[in-house]
Amino acid sequence: MVERKKEMGRDRVSRLVTWGHWFAFFNGFLAMIVGFRYLDTVGHPETWVGWGYLAISTIGHFSFLAFIVYLVLVFPVTLLLPYSKILRGYAASIATLSLCILLYDTIIYDDYGLHLSPFVFDLAWADLNTLLRSTSYIITPLGILAIELIAANFLWKRIEQIHKVRRGNKVVAFVGVCFISSHLIHIWADAADITEITRLDDAYPLSYPATARSFMESHGIDSSTQPKVSSSLRSSLNYPKRPLQCTKTDEVQPNILLLTIDSFRADMVTSKTMPFFSQYGHNHQQFLHHISGGNQFNSGMFAILYGLQGSYINSSGLSQTPPLLTQILKQHGYQLGLFSGLHTSQIPQAIYDDFEQIISPPNSSDAAQDIENVAGFQSWQQAQKSPWFGLINLSAPDSYDTPIGFLGIEMIQSEQKLTPAQRVLFNQYRQSLNFIDQQIESIVTDLPTDTLVIITGVSGKLFTSSLHEARGNLSPANVQVPLVIHWPLSPAKDVNYRTSHYGIAPTLMTQVLGCTNPATDYSAGRSLLQPDAESWVYVGDNRIFGIYQKSEITVIDRHGKYRIYDVNYQHRLRKKLSTPELIEVMREGRRMYNN
Repeated sequence: MVERKKEMGRDRVSRLVTWGHWFAFFNGFLAMIVGFRYLDTVGHPETWVGWGYLAISTIGHFSFLAFIVYLVLVFPVTLLLPYSKILRGYAASIATLSLCILLYDTIIYDDYGLHLSPFVFDLAWADLNTLLRSTSYIITPLGILAIELIAANFLWKRIEQIHKVRRGNKVVAFVGVCFISSHLIHIWADAADITEITRLDDAYPLSYPATARSFMESHGIDSSTQPKVSSSLRSSLNYPKRPLQCTKTDEVQPNILLLTIDSFRADMVTSKTMPFFSQYGHNHQQFLHHISGGNQFNSGMFAILYGLQGSYINSSGLSQTPPLLTQILKQHGYQLGLFSGLHTSQIPQAIYDDFEQIISPPNSSDAAQDIENVAGFQSWQQAQKSPWFGLINLSAPDSYDTPIGFLGIEMIQSEQKLTPAQRVLFNQYRQSLNFIDQQIESIVTDLPTDTLVIITGVSGKLFTSSLHEARGNLSPANVQVPLVIHWPLSPAKDVNYRTSHYGIAPTLMTQVLGCTNPATDYSAGRSLLQPDAESWVYVGDNRIFGIYQKSEITVIDRHGKYRIYDVNYQHRLRKKLSTPELIEVMREGRRMYNN
């Protein structure tokens, strides 16, 4: 008798487990239906390859998620409380909650481009009224619960019939093949840079597709160190939001020189280190609180030329679209010349398409390459017969470089507390800036008097040899840069309000090119000639970024982890996120997309 009861108990548990598997598969199917809402954000595939990958990836991923939810939350209860009525009601409730979370994630993803995490949840909770615009958030869960209860009872009553068909192993095999195949196809797509597939990488929550790099490294193969250019999360970018109205004036158009210097710290511009540039700044418009768009070359140049925050840097809509600034300059008859070393990983790829690119050949010395760039520019500008826009990039400070035989300046003691290694880098950096100071002097003293000159840093500089440390550091030393503008016939002026790289393009567009559109049609910035009404500045790209506010700096990585520092980046503050500003940041990051 006892054995009979045990056998009946085992049969009941076995039947409940079988029912649970089919119920999980049913919810995986519902999750797939909900998951198609993500395509409204990322855009539909345009080829059969994209559709094929999307189909098997969707089946494998959401079936896997549904099974994990069952295994963690339902299966243990099956063993502890093997009663069908209790289990059906409990499982239906868990499935309803899970699908509601998935639905909420589709809304968050559409608005912020991020999946749910503790950081995003805090942000979305504060913006709840905007996200949930109707009463569907009440009706939808009730409707889902009704479907779940009906499905749970339907499967339970027919579980014996379903079991006799013996299709369970085939279904598991099919889902498993889809799951494994999607990862293998992604490895191939990542290695071959098939953006039709890789652009879907972040579309689904908790999705971590295998990459060529991770696959090769796990098998002891050295993968390429070159970064991949991923596509945007959204397919339709409005850049600009409205057609630009830029009228060519009858006045003589000035020549424009944009001189950008890699790793150019604002606090290192002194009369001892850079005597010419220091005096040049005092004689013209000097912006004393200027912030770069990022702490890397790509994000800094992107902010200067496009005027957009770094969250757009990998947008597929910009991959073949040059900056509006250079487009309008060409339309106004300007000759555009770029004088720089070769940057193999320039992002977006079209950022310099409008320029005649005079790229100096690779050289073992960045300083020697800078000398070649300066000489190339001087020859080019003297040959121009029409208005020109010259972009010179000098990179010696990034590698602390100076030419062979350069005498430089005497060493000094830093006012900051530095390690012995940092003290060496500090003084070598000063030598490099002194070399750059001489290059600036040779450039600007030979320019026509009507030339509009803009001199700024692409980003700041940390005294470290660790690329990882420099990449993750968004302190003022790494992002505050000098900005000096020489407007012909304009008086000298020190500008004490905060400005950023995002304001350079709007300033040129409105003041030189006669564009009457509001800057919000094409930029995240405003004209440099007046204070920006925004209380924050976005610094970084789509992997890690900082929000500079009046009294604090918030650093956020792509996983939603955040740290808050004081305004000097010296002390970490134990406080919650400033939600209103972060909501504005996220809205700015989706403002240029079709929603």
